Amino acid sequence: MKKRYLVTGGAGFLGSHLCERLLKDGHEVLCVDNFFTGNKQNIVHLMDNPYFEVLRHDITFPLFVEVDAIFNLACPASPVHYQFDPVQTTKTSVLGAINMLGLAKRLRIPIFQASTSEVYGDPEIHPQPESYRGSVNPIGIRACYDEGKRCAETLFFDYHRQHKLSIKVVRIFNTYGPRMHPQDGRVVSNFIVQALGGQPITIYGQGSQTRSFCFVSDLIEGFVRMMNSSADFTGPVNLGNPDEFTILQLAQKVIELTKSSSKIVYQPLPQDDPLQRKPVIDLAREKLGWQPTIKLEDGLIKTIEYFRSSL
Repeated sequence: MKKRYLVTGGAGFLGSHLCERLLKDGHEVLCVDNFFTGNKQNIVHLMDNPYFEVLRHDITFPLFVEVDAIFNLACPASPVHYQFDPVQTTKTSVLGAINMLGLAKRLRIPIFQASTSEVYGDPEIHPQPESYRGSVNPIGIRACYDEGKRCAETLFFDYHRQHKLSIKVVRIFNTYGPRMHPQDGRVVSNFIVQALGGQPITIYGQGSQTRSFCFVSDLIEGFVRMMNSSADFTGPVNLGNPDEFTILQLAQKVIELTKSSSKIVYQPLPQDDPLQRKPVIDLAREKLGWQPTIKLEDGLIKTIEYFRSSL
């Protein structure tokens, strides 16, 4: 059945892929973005689709539209962007959630929240299950994002309990792929841009910190399955790839695949940078029948091709 979806942050890295997927599945999409980190280039290929609509809007202000369901993805998601205006980052997570939840309540429709593994902070247990409550520094330089997303989860569950709102909450672990912002400061895009430019590849710390990298199409499949899941399943649910790599291993793989002459250089580790990050995805397997299918090397090849053609 054709539905009309609102996607906030729809011109961003993840949002544009979600808009594309929903259109492919035969739905209408209202893409809302204030274009702070979103990019029209990400959605220009969708503009001719009569079922795709774009609205420039900041969700820290109320929005009145008629839709069948909401995907709330709006928020700067990389340190270089969310630390640029930390107050606005917190407002986007908190006021944005309040405004989108209010819209969902008025329309009596389901709403999906793109939360983050950053709610776990610098974790004291490894890997991280959904039951772990996290270790976040509430006054650190990352807190605008970490605590903003934690507060948004609180709001979603309070609206669910108080107003019987249908909610879907996912916690996203490191994701990569085409349409990443080349200057977003995330490790995959950083390494690829540096390698393709023949610049030194910058590793913070000794490169022993670990991450798990999920290719964007796998993540979007998880989004769609979560939105379509049983009404009594609210989450939160981890979506990410449980294959774990050190940052040094990632750098070496990028150098190999780009055939770059770049050398690795080491810089001090930023404040509150998590040392380990790996999801437990048993709940996603059980409730959504979901798990990643694309190996890191295959995803990196596709991402490198994108950056080669766009830089």
